[in-house]
This record gives sequence, C-alpha cells and structure tokens, in this order.
Amino acid sequence: MGKLPVLMMAAWLPLLAQEPARFHHIHLNSVDPGAAAEFYAAHFDCQKSSFAGAVAVRTQKSWLLFNKVDKAPESAIASSFWHFGWGAEDMKSTYERELALGAKFDTPLTDISDLANRPGFFYAYVDGPDHALIELNTQPFHRLGHIHLISADPLAAADWYGKHLGIKLRPRTAASGEPRYYKGYQVGPSASFLVDNVNFIIFPEGYARTAYPEQWRERKDFATTRGRVVDHIAFSVADLNGTVERMGREGVKIMEPVSAAEGGAFHHAFVEGPDHVLIELVDAPPPAE
Repeated sequence: MGKLPVLMMAAWLPLLAQEPARFHHIHLNSVDPGAAAEFYAAHFDCQKSSFAGAVAVRTQKSWLLFNKVDKAPESAIASSFWHFGWGAEDMKSTYERELALGAKFDTPLTDISDLANRPGFFYAYVDGPDHALIELNTQPFHRLGHIHLISADPLAAADWYGKHLGIKLRPRTAASGEPRYYKGYQVGPSASFLVDNVNFIIFPEGYARTAYPEQWRERKDFATTRGRVVDHIAFSVADLNGTVERMGREGVKIMEPVSAAEGGAFHHAFVEGPDHVLIELVDAPPPAE
C-alpha cells in the first residue's frame, strides 16, 4: 500500500507542472480591419492599438486582432463560436447610447432576469463589423467579459480545456449533465470557466438548432471556425514547444506546427479544439491591464 500514493503522484505530476494557459486574443476576419477597429473602440470599452505591427484592439488583458480578407467572411451561426461580449452596469442607458452611435441590433434590449436568476438582467446583440455577433449584458463592469461557445457535449468540451490547457473549471452539481430548457430553448447541460478576466460559457448544440433553424436544418456537424468572421481564439502558453508536443501525444489534432509569426515577433501553432474551434497557441504574453 505504501507505493500507491507514489504511483498516484507520478500520474498527476504532468498536470501539476502544467502552467495554466492565459487568454490572448480573438482573431477576426474583416474586409476593413481599420474601420472594424474604429467601431470597437467607439462602441465598447477598448482601445485601437497595434500588435506586432498590425491593427489591433486592446481589451484590458487581451486583444482583438484582424485578418484582412477580400470578401465578407461567413457569419451565420454554424460553428461552435457563437458570440463574444461586453458588460454594462446600466443596460438601458448603454442600449440607448449604442442606438445614438448608430449601432444596429440583431436582438433588441431583452429582459432575461428569470434565466440569469438576477433581477434586472438584460442583454442585447449588436450586429458588429462583418456581422460579428456581439453581446451586451448586465454586469458590474463594462469590459470585455465573455466568450460564448456551443458544443455537442458542453461538459466534455470544458474538460478538454481543463486537460490540455490547464484551465481551472467551475464545480459541477449532480444536475450539471441534465438537459435544461428556457422558453423552448435548450440551455443545459452547460459549462463555464474563467481565463484571466474572460468568462467562457458553453451551451448545448440543441440551443443553436432551435435559435438558428435555417443554418442547422441540414447540418450534422459544426463548421470549422477557420475563415469565418471569428476565425480563431488564442491562448498564451509558457512553453509553446513543450505544450504542442504534449498535446500531440494526448491526441489533439495539430493543425499547424510551431513557427515564427509576424517576422519573428512571436511564435505560434494551431490546434483543433472541441467542435472544430481553431485555437492558436502563442508564446507572446497577454497585455498588462
């Protein structure tokens, strides 16, 4: 019996030694990156900036980066990436401000206090540059607050980020795996985790099939994010080469091996995450807030 704890510790050592990944950026495809960056800076709590010499938007502890494309990227909700969003302390006044700035809304100001179990909880979806879907919702802050994903198996998807990127997941209850519905929309099982100051939320595929029936009527699987308005998300890791090698051994699909990016400003690699989300791993640190 004395050897058992030693064997158990040996099995856990790789996980204990794994430094959690940091959130680095959302990478968007845009026909006009400069105009897109101006829009984000004018409408949300972020600043137009540059990263590795390219146009960028700085969002406190992370970035929005842009890839110039010749034609409008696909924006229909058919991939695992649903939307990203900012908080607002006063959603009603924020909504009026957005209208005054000329923002168009995919979904107007809507009260979902019963779903959030928080009185006075509102949300709205802004139709952003290149038709990126951007949520505003009631929060005690007005920074970039969340990324919302959709998955065939939200719990398994969250476990993927925990296992391969060392991200700490939120505790689950006995009912975590049970289907849940809100006004006919499937909202559970769901999962979430926090990376730096960005909350990742994962809803079930059933939500998308009800909310976006035209996009999902004939669809049997998620589209890859590559080439869509949100092309990929990126995490900063302390040991890029070691992380990619380990992920390969763990069965993660390596889409592009480690290489220099932006003339050697940093190094990166691409892997495929759950439900065909393209994930970039970089050795560049996130910006200091």
